[in-house]
Amino acid sequence: MENETNEETRGQELRSFLLITVVLFPALSVALVGALGFGLWMSQIIFGPPGV
Repeated sequence: MENETNEETRGQELRSFLLITVVLFPALSVALVGALGFGLWMSQIIFGPPGV
């Protein structure tokens, strides 16, 4: 009985790990870079380009 529970838990951990590494982290990275780029773009629209 314990072995079945351990195997199920291990399978759930593997699925969770794959979900996080294959889906979540790449999606968050793209969203973060996109948000930073959008913020810079909007700030340059409002305050003008950097420099003189």
